[in-house]
Amino acid sequence: MNRTGNRTALFFIGIILAAAGILSPPMALVAGLVFGLCFVHPMPKEGQSIAKFLLQASVVLLGFGMNLGEVIHAGRAGFFYTAIGLSFALILGLSLGKLMQVAPKASLLITCGTAICGGSAIAAVAPVADAGEEDMAIALGTVFTLNAVALLLFPFIGWHLHMSQTQFGLWAALAIHDTSSVVGAAAKYGSQALAVGTTVKLARALWIIPVALVTAMIFSRRGEKQADGKKVKIQIPWFIGLFVLAAVARTYLPQLAALFAKLNGLGKSGLTVVLFLIGAGLSRETIRRVGVRPMVQGVALWVVIATCSLMAIRAGWISL
Repeated sequence: MNRTGNRTALFFIGIILAAAGILSPPMALVAGLVFGLCFVHPMPKEGQSIAKFLLQASVVLLGFGMNLGEVIHAGRAGFFYTAIGLSFALILGLSLGKLMQVAPKASLLITCGTAICGGSAIAAVAPVADAGEEDMAIALGTVFTLNAVALLLFPFIGWHLHMSQTQFGLWAALAIHDTSSVVGAAAKYGSQALAVGTTVKLARALWIIPVALVTAMIFSRRGEKQADGKKVKIQIPWFIGLFVLAAVARTYLPQLAALFAKLNGLGKSGLTVVLFLIGAGLSRETIRRVGVRPMVQGVALWVVIATCSLMAIRAGWISL
């Protein structure tokens, strides 16, 4: 088998491992990055097209994992906090991105991922903002790195500060990016922390919908141009509407819960494959061009949000 055949074989092996769940989302991104840095992509155009469609389809399937009834019930008390936290994070994140001269779309994705729910928010906002693969890879890499740190660090801090179960669950929901990492950290802390963290985090995740729609409107009005001078055509985010319908079906058709669980699992698998494809689409030249500023922006934003929310909870300004 020649070198081109070897590259192609490795490329498809990576896709299969990601789809089968053998690679976790962070590991899929890492595997893709390793492939992209070590080999020439065997089919760059096809990979980009597949990643874009699969990304949107995965967002829709993830909607089958959300029960609107539980989110609305648990989010009544936490709605105000999530709204304030979201507004603060968006303003601060975009300001930091501008100050650090981070590419606007990469800055937007990092900010939305930090403010709402990590990879899912990035997946929803990227298509409507017409973000490039390098922007998505940097944003996702930043978010998944900080998720791993939070999963290990948050329970230790909670125990050291003698936080109650409710306090820790609320802090995890407000300060950790992805729902899976919120669940993991809260589960380590206790059952009550898990219940509070999961429900408040789901309420926070619902902000994906208005943020994605507003982003589509903003970029459409700007009439931004591509490298060839043509206007970027921001498509109507149809997948957001289907995401909502999926969540409604999950809520009001409990008799199909088993089917919805499988569809939600397919969405997670699809998103994992997307992460591998995005990582594989990067090259050393792209990483040199992007630089370290986006990562610094993401870390700085997360540290400020985590610290401020912790202080507010400890002071009793935020409670359930």
